[in-house]
Amino acid sequence: MTATPLPLAQSSQDAQGGACCAPIARQPLSEGDAAELAVLLKAAADPVRLRLLSMIGSHAGGEACVCDLTDAFDLTAPTISHHLKVLRTAGLIDGERRGTWVYYRIIPEAVNKLGALFTPLSEPVSV
Repeated sequence: MTATPLPLAQSSQDAQGGACCAPIARQPLSEGDAAELAVLLKAAADPVRLRLLSMIGSHAGGEACVCDLTDAFDLTAPTISHHLKVLRTAGLIDGERRGTWVYYRIIPEAVNKLGALFTPLSEPVSV
């Protein structure tokens, strides 16, 4: 017996147990899923924002202070703030103010949706 592809709403689950999108090579996206994912892709489709996501996600403890992020770029603080706002509005990161600084962390569910979109599912399993 071989495994059959699951519908999008019942596809594989992400690390947190939430429904994940099926890879685009497995089945067509619904209009709603495509619109939701396009917001995430548009936010991430900028070299500065992609680097910010990487820096935040790979930072010790899973969060990074804005003070640690701004020095890595040859950009003004307001420009970095704009890029962080785009990522936050899209739902890819969240932040918490602690005194003078804001600490940012990745929202795993949102980032996992992007990863699942382009990750092919393994070959069907024979039982």
